[in-house]
Amino acid sequence: MSFDLEGSRVVVTGAARGIGRAISVRFSELGAQVCGWDLRSDLMRSETSVFKHAEEVDVSDERSVQRASASTLNAIGGADVVVANAGVNGPTKPTWEYSVEEWQRVIDVNLTGVFLTTRAFLSSMREKGTGRLIIVASISGKEGNPGACAYGATKAGVIGYAKGLARELLPSGITVNCIAPAIAETDLLKEMSDDYIEDKRSRIPMKRLCSVREVADMAAWVASPRCSFTTGQVFDLSGGRATY
Repeated sequence: MSFDLEGSRVVVTGAARGIGRAISVRFSELGAQVCGWDLRSDLMRSETSVFKHAEEVDVSDERSVQRASASTLNAIGGADVVVANAGVNGPTKPTWEYSVEEWQRVIDVNLTGVFLTTRAFLSSMREKGTGRLIIVASISGKEGNPGACAYGATKAGVIGYAKGLARELLPSGITVNCIAPAIAETDLLKEMSDDYIEDKRSRIPMKRLCSVREVADMAAWVASPRCSFTTGQVFDLSGGRATY
């Protein structure tokens, strides 16, 4: 099946590693021009076969996002697809042990960062009347994860944000959808305890973690013209864990 993404201009946040890098690689393979956003822009600038352009961006900072979106416009002429992927897991411990600072960091990156990133491209997409906004959520946004309540709260938040924004943009050719993986094989595992990882693996009926390539393939399909009649929805990659 052709994804029809040749020549598409794509912005991916959190693109230097993990899911974001896998998505960037897949879109590049399909002929898209990929602009990677990440705090570690140095990791992307050496990968010229993947990234047409790289920006050092803190998605939780409004001025940083504004600067990066303007630079992206100059570099690749705009964005047909925006993948809001940047995120942090935060500490894995009971809520009563969380500090306000730890809680706020997760909120700032995972929720406010999605808002700032997508908002930066709404004007240009609305002018064209077409576009794809894809938000990387998580199965924890539906079911919650004990030991990571802040993370689950942000992922539930972006699902609600996507559903509301999708309806605000109708009728148009701009779709807003989420992808909700179960725990995946990424650098975020370094922020988690072994017991936490094994508990989440045990909840997946397929008894394995999600691969980043599987997430990337789903993102490519959601971004493509083949997915033209679905907006405000959540595409699960849960290995059978999701129950709704």
